Amino acid sequence: MTATPFWIAGRPEHGDTEVVVRHPFDDQVAGTTTWAMPTQVEAAVSAAAGAADETAELPAHRRATALRHVADALRDSAETVAELITAESGKPIRWARVEVTRAIGTFTFAAEEARRFDGVTQRLDTDPGAAGRMALTRRFPLGPVLGITPFNFPLNLVAHKLAPAIAVGAPVVIKPAPATPLSALHLGRLLADTDLPAGAVSIVPVPNEAAGDLAADDRFAVVSFTGSDTVGWALADRLPRRKVVLELGGNAAALICDDWDDPADLDYAAERIATFGNYQAGQSCISVQRVFVPRDRCDDFTELLVSKVRALPSGDPRDDACVVGPLISRDAAGRVADWIDDAVAAGATLHCGGERDGNTVAPAVLSGVPAGRPLAEREVFGPVLVVEPVDDTDAGLAAVDDSRYGLQAGVFTRRIDVAARAHRRLRVGGVIIGDVPSFRADQMPYGGTKASGIGREGVAATMADYTEPRVMVLPDML
Repeated sequence: MTATPFWIAGRPEHGDTEVVVRHPFDDQVAGTTTWAMPTQVEAAVSAAAGAADETAELPAHRRATALRHVADALRDSAETVAELITAESGKPIRWARVEVTRAIGTFTFAAEEARRFDGVTQRLDTDPGAAGRMALTRRFPLGPVLGITPFNFPLNLVAHKLAPAIAVGAPVVIKPAPATPLSALHLGRLLADTDLPAGAVSIVPVPNEAAGDLAADDRFAVVSFTGSDTVGWALADRLPRRKVVLELGGNAAALICDDWDDPADLDYAAERIATFGNYQAGQSCISVQRVFVPRDRCDDFTELLVSKVRALPSGDPRDDACVVGPLISRDAAGRVADWIDDAVAAGATLHCGGERDGNTVAPAVLSGVPAGRPLAEREVFGPVLVVEPVDDTDAGLAAVDDSRYGLQAGVFTRRIDVAARAHRRLRVGGVIIGDVPSFRADQMPYGGTKASGIGREGVAATMADYTEPRVMVLPDML
């Protein structure tokens, strides 16, 4: 099998150490690449720094054309790219297709934003001392960006680092997840076909152990990291005077409110929670983990939810019917199974699932998980739902917010006052009304509070994070 090249300043290159990427479901070889050697990493960073001025001056139409090219190329090869995502990540093909569609949207939004990334004027004669003057404020790139991406969305989360950087005119170096580099390398190939400056984009596979030193290179003006909160905050601590953007996950909650009591509504909520607590083996930072239900309906809802979870098709993720696939590795599956066992040993009730077979864990539903156990407080990143009763909606909102994380929350209500209260009280980056916390549109600001990170993704929001405002004061010419 020919090794897939990585990309140094737009050029295909190979290192001297092979990396074999295997399918998490059956260990078949999905592809191979190589680790970038230190000299090649240095070449990528040096090229990005050297291209900063040229890239910043690149006309908007050229940035937009390059981004549109990637969107069109992904659309033309959507099924092949989805199969690549499934092969390297184990994500069921149905969800891989969704990811490709979202990545097409991400590059399309970036192409559009590049064309309208404009300045704003401000009249200054509101103050007597500034009469006869006006201000023009524009945003300019901070400089080269390092994007460190995770395994669970190997295409679209790379797109969320790459596309906004190109849109604002910032050179970008991507370090993809070692388990899933192939989708990122595919994007590198598509971008190599554009007329972006040579140093505008590099994709450099390196082991995770090398990421800290790479991020510490002060030629990067921005470090954008998506991954675990332990690694992310350690990275931020190491870079106290740098612009660091962190998306660090959470243990997302769904709250069934008092007014959500129609049988059809409850069935819908159970279906959505079952699906999006398990849709790619729970390996999404906004997959449902905690579920809070009014006490008088909790037993019935738990029974309904268990029936929905048991009905989810699992197995080979290449099968169109598969909803729940494997976890990324044996270690990940073992940790999830251990956390379930730990909760049960501490007194929790296991209603279904939890059995492990290789990299696969059967979707589990538990209740009565004691405070302090990992399943109650940490991000499981696996196919596990924890259901607990609450006395009323206010108690439910407090329970949702009782977490060190704050990424997104789902609130099932039809009352606008409850929706407004949830929006006001919950210290999270996003509140999804009438649905699970797992909803995300790629153009909206997305990110968290508390341990879930700082900064926002979503194309326009990321463009703001990659740039700084600069004011020019002019004589009033209007």
